[in-house]
Amino acid sequence: MARDLALAPQAAPALTGSLADSLFETAARAPALPLLARRVAAAGAGADWREVTAGEVRDEVVGLARGLIASGIRPGERVAVLARTRDEWTVFCYALWTVGAEVVPVYPASSRDQVEWILRDAGCVAVMVEDEQSVMTVGSVCASLPALRHVWQLDAGALAELAAHGASVPVTTVDSMRRIVLPDATAVVAYTSGTSGRALGCALSHRGLASSCDTLLAGWGHTAAPPGEQGAVLAFLPFSHVYGLMIQGLCVRGGVLMGHEPEMSAAALTSALRSFRPTYLYAVPSVLEKIYKNFLRAAQQAGRGALFERAAGTARDFAAATERRRLGLGPGPGLDLRLQHAVYERAVYRGLRAALGGRVRRAACGGSPLSRELCLFYEGIGIHLHDGYGLTETGGAVTMQPLGREKSGTVGKALPGTEIRVATDGEILVRGPSVFQGYVGDGSAGRAALRNGWLATGDLGHLDDEGYLSITGRKKDVIITSGGKSVAPAALEQRLRMHPLVHQAVVVGDNRPCVGALLTLDPEFLTHWRAALALQSDAPAREAREENALREEIARAVAAANSAVSRSESIRVFRVLPTPFDVAGGLLTPSLKLRRDEIVRTFAFEIDAMYEARPRSRPRSAPREPALPDDSDDVFLR
Repeated sequence: MARDLALAPQAAPALTGSLADSLFETAARAPALPLLARRVAAAGAGADWREVTAGEVRDEVVGLARGLIASGIRPGERVAVLARTRDEWTVFCYALWTVGAEVVPVYPASSRDQVEWILRDAGCVAVMVEDEQSVMTVGSVCASLPALRHVWQLDAGALAELAAHGASVPVTTVDSMRRIVLPDATAVVAYTSGTSGRALGCALSHRGLASSCDTLLAGWGHTAAPPGEQGAVLAFLPFSHVYGLMIQGLCVRGGVLMGHEPEMSAAALTSALRSFRPTYLYAVPSVLEKIYKNFLRAAQQAGRGALFERAAGTARDFAAATERRRLGLGPGPGLDLRLQHAVYERAVYRGLRAALGGRVRRAACGGSPLSRELCLFYEGIGIHLHDGYGLTETGGAVTMQPLGREKSGTVGKALPGTEIRVATDGEILVRGPSVFQGYVGDGSAGRAALRNGWLATGDLGHLDDEGYLSITGRKKDVIITSGGKSVAPAALEQRLRMHPLVHQAVVVGDNRPCVGALLTLDPEFLTHWRAALALQSDAPAREAREENALREEIARAVAAANSAVSRSESIRVFRVLPTPFDVAGGLLTPSLKLRRDEIVRTFAFEIDAMYEARPRSRPRSAPREPALPDDSDDVFLR
């Protein structure tokens, strides 16, 4: 039978207007409150930020809203935004909501065909792009977009031109238009990642988007900063994803200072975190995994790799013992563990926190499940990490870790006002105020996803006896081997990525005799690893020895991943591919999720060869180093 979990009624007050109202209300109540921070120097360790008050942001929004009205943008019309995470994105977004227009976020990395599909499917009348390249992309598909009337470019001064264009529009007209926007009107048409087939546009209402934000603020908002301080969040996740939009909403609705970082590179994030110094960190697993690997690499380069690994182990042990105590399952860290943790706090942990700006004490992770080991590591170094769950169709979060009862390895419990059910086949069903209105232009898909008010998420998971939800994978990703064994690949892939050399992992094996994996390597860590290896010999011999050492290291990563599953679920064959999967090659979605079907098609030859090379038998006395199943294969591609 399906299991239900229904929690208490929603604690946050119901929305009475639009998402834009919160900005105007804050500006009226506390016009001097800093709301945005803009970089005023070139990115670098000494970069400065200029604070922009709520009153100033409101005035900018009003000026743009007047320009939109003068340009003929009417309530209910859709305007796309094709840009990275910049402060202009936020200001323009709130201007669109102020006049009742619907925002259609588009990933900057989207291909020409993806841009054309979204703009046509949504019926966009205008699009704000970031740069000349995006102008050319939109221009190349304009002939198939009869509804498109305007193409504006941020880097060409579009916002200033819009404000000037609307100078003759009375401010009272803006106020009148804002006040007629109803809570159930569509605020955003957010397109799914399109991991299989065409992306679908999810219609999200003002009420739905505000719901999870207000619930999180009501229950967790006070944790964004120490008492008496204003919270500060660095927004670097794309606003073209619903998670990024939720962060924007949390900051504006909660009066949290928000900085923007458009670059997702390690160097750019490191610089922005150090200079902006956020109090709360919002991230996805890949970012948190990368931060951990950067910590490890920096320690190894400084000759302190062994110290870091001991400190990381102590952090995880300390956090696990602390977790057992708060869940009533144990006494907490013992004296020896507390002493070790105190030593590493001075020698290691505070330096790691300083690399993130020095003020972060709490963080949230979403987008996909985070490994328990990484959750414990961050908690152990002094950053309480809350892993939550949500999807595009829910307009953001539907679960969160209860304060004081956090359980690593789960995504927490259902938010107040939200219900979660796990069906007999393991699929997670969700019902609540944030669930979307349906898919734009595809009623059949919406009806298939919504079953008597319950959203069929397509995710697999289970609820424990206390109501904590664990995600085990995607329903459509389950692999069934030729022997009939069902394997959810997410957990194996997650454990593989924990190895610093592994960048991406795709588990395969449908209709195959065993489970296999395609792996790509982290280019930065691979360079560091090779330098640290420092093999001395002539070039051909050195390359052969280096490849053997690399093969053994990756085999150890596979063996470590296999240790968490049964033999029938373990990876028996694998290949390391020469280059990572990317968006340009069509193997990642714009939100950096794996396009599994496309990856399997693209590397069909390599997968076939991997299984054909699999040894059918091996002498019992044959050595196995490192320890892997008898029929493993570790072919590298060049």
